[in-house]
Amino acid sequence: MNTITAAITAVGAYVPEYRLTNAILETMVDTNDEWITARTGIKERRILKDPDKGTSYLAIKAAEDLIRKRNLDPAEIDLVLLGTATPDMPVASTAVYVATQIGAVNAFAYDLQAACSNFLYGMSTAARFIESGKYKKVLLIGADKMSSIIDYTDRTTCIIFGDGGGAVLFEPNTEGLGLLDEYLRSDGSGRQFLKIEAGGSLMPPSEETLRDKKHFVYQDGKSVFKFAVSNMADVAARIMERNELSHEDVNWLVPHQANKRIIDATASRMGLEPSKVMMNIEKYGNTTSATLPLLLHDYEKQLKKGDNLVFAAFGGGFTWGAIYLKWAYNS
Repeated sequence: MNTITAAITAVGAYVPEYRLTNAILETMVDTNDEWITARTGIKERRILKDPDKGTSYLAIKAAEDLIRKRNLDPAEIDLVLLGTATPDMPVASTAVYVATQIGAVNAFAYDLQAACSNFLYGMSTAARFIESGKYKKVLLIGADKMSSIIDYTDRTTCIIFGDGGGAVLFEPNTEGLGLLDEYLRSDGSGRQFLKIEAGGSLMPPSEETLRDKKHFVYQDGKSVFKFAVSNMADVAARIMERNELSHEDVNWLVPHQANKRIIDATASRMGLEPSKVMMNIEKYGNTTSATLPLLLHDYEKQLKKGDNLVFAAFGGGFTWGAIYLKWAYNS
């Protein structure tokens, strides 16, 4: 009996139409295009302007794009996983609502939360369900409306984040393709450096928390950068070593799009030339849970069956890791 692996067999994505450019940000906070580009690599980010639409809208649109491209009957989906740091509302799972809205009537669904590592951790979770042999089609979505938790008077965070959604379909494979290895890590001592302080059980909403802007993202940029540079590079190198992959064997690095300097450092540690590094940070900024599937969507036509992909991400918490995946189809 051949070993069952979990392979990505379809990709979908969605980004809002509105472009928040560096030039526009110059009119909002004390910053400029040169400063932002030099430190982050970001030129613009997409923003979901409609106040009546939340993360579920981005997730539904990304899922519908995948369903249309694959000509998939959503009733065949067994499970819907949604990685998000910005659920529509507390308690009620956003994934459950998304599954219902896309017609995945035979699926169960739930949310995952590991900050910017959401999609990476979700890949591991989806793979386990497929490898069990019980589930045949697992839809993994990464989506965030980051603009809903950003203070646009805080230049340390408002220049970084954008809104977007991406989705992939995992299915069983017996050709040795799909997710082959993972190295996932976390360290709770880092949660003080990247967080939203209020709104949870530790600090429920109050007049004071609203007044003091404690419901927005706070980031100690220098500390997060230091941890991210070393740890993303370390896990990417480790996954290569563990699978005896040289820089020539790796076809693509699929890195979380938080900062171009972090991406460059990871690629350098792996010995990869820029042509092997997926990057779209200049167009979308950091879309948190959506960065990895958005990369797959943008580069899908360049991917070939059998390509070796190394995924790497770093997020608040701290959470981070790397995944080795062999691509399963030609576009």
